[in-house]
Amino acid sequence: MTSRMLLLGLGLGLVAGTAVAGDQPTPTELLIKDHRFSPAEIRLPAGKPAVIVVRNEDTTAEEVESTQLQIEKVVPAGAQSRIRLSPLETGRYLFMGEFHPETAQGVVIAE
Repeated sequence: MTSRMLLLGLGLGLVAGTAVAGDQPTPTELLIKDHRFSPAEIRLPAGKPAVIVVRNEDTTAEEVESTQLQIEKVVPAGAQSRIRLSPLETGRYLFMGEFHPETAQGVVIAE
């Protein structure tokens, strides 16, 4: 399993590895609206676990997908979901909306 491995669980989410109590990451919000991500660029600290809360305000579902982050997460219309990331190495990690890849595009920047 690599340091970029991500395990997802509906609602709760799971992380590869164990976080120390009190060392919980502050959630970063990601909005889906008009088949676009906002913000399209997410900056996270490298070497620390992260949580992205995805809220879908569209009337259709969207799947947040990234081969670089090893994630696939369907977020139903009008719903929200959590994506927990294990610590990332410094770098850029592209993600997209599988159902609307022409408009739903983004990047996680670990620094």
